[in-house]
Amino acid sequence: MSRATRSAFDDVPPDGFDEDETEAASLDEAPEIDFDFEPGAVQAGTEIIRRFWSTLPNSPGVYRMFDSKGDVLYVGKAKNLKARVGSYARGQAHSNRIARMIAQTAAMEFVTTATETEALLLEANLIKQLKPRFNVLMRDDKSFPYILLTSDGPAPQIVKHRGARRRKGNYYGPFANVWAVNRTVNALQRAFLMRTCSDSYYENRTRPCLLYQIKRCSGPCTGEIALEDYSALADSARAFLSGKSNAVKDRMREEMQRASEALEFERAARFRDRIAALSAIQGVQGVNTQGVEEADVFAIDEQAGQFCIEVFFFRNFQNWGNRAYFPKADRSMSADEVLASFISQFYDDKPAPKLVLVSHTIEDAELVAAALSSRVEHRVEVHQPQRGERKNLVDYAQRNAKEALGRRLADTASQGKLLTALGQAFGLDKPPRRVEVYDNSHISGTAAVGGMIVAGPTGFMKTHYRTFNIKSEELSPGDDFGMMREVLTRRFKRLAKEAPRTPREADAGEPQAPEQAVPAVAEVQDDPDAFPAWPDLVLIDGGAGQLEAARASLAEIGVTGVPLVGIAKGRDRDAGRETFFVPGRSPFKLPPRDPVLYFVQRLRDEAHRFAIGTHRARRKREMTKNPLDEIAGIGPTRKRALLHHFGTVKAIERAALEDLAKAPGVNAATARAVYDFFHANA
Repeated sequence: MSRATRSAFDDVPPDGFDEDETEAASLDEAPEIDFDFEPGAVQAGTEIIRRFWSTLPNSPGVYRMFDSKGDVLYVGKAKNLKARVGSYARGQAHSNRIARMIAQTAAMEFVTTATETEALLLEANLIKQLKPRFNVLMRDDKSFPYILLTSDGPAPQIVKHRGARRRKGNYYGPFANVWAVNRTVNALQRAFLMRTCSDSYYENRTRPCLLYQIKRCSGPCTGEIALEDYSALADSARAFLSGKSNAVKDRMREEMQRASEALEFERAARFRDRIAALSAIQGVQGVNTQGVEEADVFAIDEQAGQFCIEVFFFRNFQNWGNRAYFPKADRSMSADEVLASFISQFYDDKPAPKLVLVSHTIEDAELVAAALSSRVEHRVEVHQPQRGERKNLVDYAQRNAKEALGRRLADTASQGKLLTALGQAFGLDKPPRRVEVYDNSHISGTAAVGGMIVAGPTGFMKTHYRTFNIKSEELSPGDDFGMMREVLTRRFKRLAKEAPRTPREADAGEPQAPEQAVPAVAEVQDDPDAFPAWPDLVLIDGGAGQLEAARASLAEIGVTGVPLVGIAKGRDRDAGRETFFVPGRSPFKLPPRDPVLYFVQRLRDEAHRFAIGTHRARRKREMTKNPLDEIAGIGPTRKRALLHHFGTVKAIERAALEDLAKAPGVNAATARAVYDFFHANA
């Protein structure tokens, strides 16, 4: 691919319009646009686009539009860059969304590609990476879990897998959520007695583990089962996951019958339990199919200017779950446009199945299918069914999309009422859109962490959660006030640096002196629907002391205008007896059955859960920390080599320098580093 980049202020000659007389005429003679904002801004953006248009080639590629601050406004692909970009400069038949985009355009960048298919793939990649304001954006793009049956060792392992497929083996999925994978893996353990332990654990066993004792593993690590017989179990598991479930169950029934006739009742009972485990897997799959072996089903629903896309996954004639997405898209966009853009982004980091069923007509469906096929080893079909079983699957997904969006709108309305009541309870001028809650967790000062959770109009915003490892060495163990000061100081210092407040935001809270104002930018935020970076309300899990520590830490770094509320637990820590501390007001309580009180309790409990979970994870890491991790130059490979050679860290610590140098994969310099680390104070 070749790249062409130009600044909006380059001296680009205007005579480029002469290259195509027909197109030039249509550009020059287009009427003015009449929109509800400054027409001069649209004209200025049009002139900038014209400058770039004059030198563009008639080839496929991807274009990016930037605002005056350098932020990406829009990423688009084109079969003909010159014709596509020229359509923005005609000044007619533009929707309000396109006109706003043109008005804010200050520069453009272009990447030419060999084919339109390549342009489509690049467009999807850039949209997910840059998250432009005027594109359709996936709000949840986490990778899906798979089941992996490895084939890189003598005893295959069955595990849950996410991410890149670097390990050799068979991948089955995707599953809609990790709970479905865990449930299926547990059932497969009981049915096929497959191991789930890591390779290092498997290689160092001297006796069977507990899973062997409870009949969830056949014990290949210690020879409880011959490797040939274990391979047969692995083949049965592959066959079951590949869609041959009935054949596998029939073989098990035959084995159970033969064992019963031979009066081997314990063996027959084991086969009975394995058949029951397989039946449990098939039973939780929900709606299955008869004629669709492998497909993803996409259905979109639109209500009140919001979109929901329900995705169902069918593999091996079984339903492996579904997930609802709520993409961010302009209200003026049609459902067809949103769905087409969503599908391109959805498969940016995951393989597509042989069949993709959609509820709406996809523009350039053949192009999308070609792009998806180029990433996998089979042909992908994108199809909008009109009748039969495929149509029933799409209708089923459509109904679920409508119900999911209805629930979300109802939850959002309820959440909006609670936020309004919360603002009134704490004396805010308007309902808060972003509420941050802080809590600390530690055991006598060890493994101390701070947690921040965020709530907004749609509920808990988990992508905005943050954790803070308490780093100050000057704090005495258990100094909660000092920990809160450190957390808030680090949080708001970074926030003021990365997202300076606008004058409107800085003045929205309590009065502040000019010299205390947070650094502000000149322009007000362009997108009023975007989730704000600064909180409208900060809740502190603690009483007057915690609140004063929070207020002092913010004042020290010059942050004012952020409402603070302290939540002190009641006597015996009983829920419903909380006392609230607000600067400038006397401490007060809310009525016992007040919905706002329940809402605050939910926020506080979520912050407590998050902080406790982070603290436990850190404490577990520190308890299991390997001293070898602290030695410079010792990576996973050398650490594994040393442990395999000596067995334990204690043996490595006692080893002589000559013995360390004899370990496989350890050179003289590494041996000296390890020896010096353990004998520095000798």
